[in-house]
Amino acid sequence: MFRSLSAAALVLTTTLSGTPAPPGHATGVVEDLVLPIEDVIGEIESLDGSESETKQGAQVTVALTSDVLFALDKWVLTAKARQRLKEVAAKVNTEGAGGVVKIEGHTDDQGTDAYNVTLSQRRAQAVEQVMRGLLTGAGVTLQAKGYGESRPKLPNVVEGKPVPANRERNRRVEIVYNVEQ
Repeated sequence: MFRSLSAAALVLTTTLSGTPAPPGHATGVVEDLVLPIEDVIGEIESLDGSESETKQGAQVTVALTSDVLFALDKWVLTAKARQRLKEVAAKVNTEGAGGVVKIEGHTDDQGTDAYNVTLSQRRAQAVEQVMRGLLTGAGVTLQAKGYGESRPKLPNVVEGKPVPANRERNRRVEIVYNVEQ
């Protein structure tokens, strides 16, 4: 599912020997990293599966799947994404305690580590740019970071076989903030 990017995009793919891979090809060894499941105080997921919210103590994580936010291998937000981000910003404005709002980009295991980190960083920055204009709370600081494929929600591969539904859930941007107590 790796596709070539527009001429404006920087493609960072290399082979195991360190030489550049042919354009449009993902190469290299990719390992699955499954993080331990933490105790969660409830998860709410939208009907279309595009958004979920997890609360852990005073921290809320709103996860938006990348297919709602971006076209494949792109980091320009869609019109639908802008509407979703307005809804999330309203929630943060209403519930948020101020302080740091983290915007974390994540990918699946397709492509190289370097490519995935770059793509997830650019996606997090695109969301940050829109959220900056929507968040009205005093004392809010935004931090955007791309994690690439290093923090999957679900394993990308199970028993040696790719799981497309899991990969889809792993391609996401999470907005993390603290609520007033």
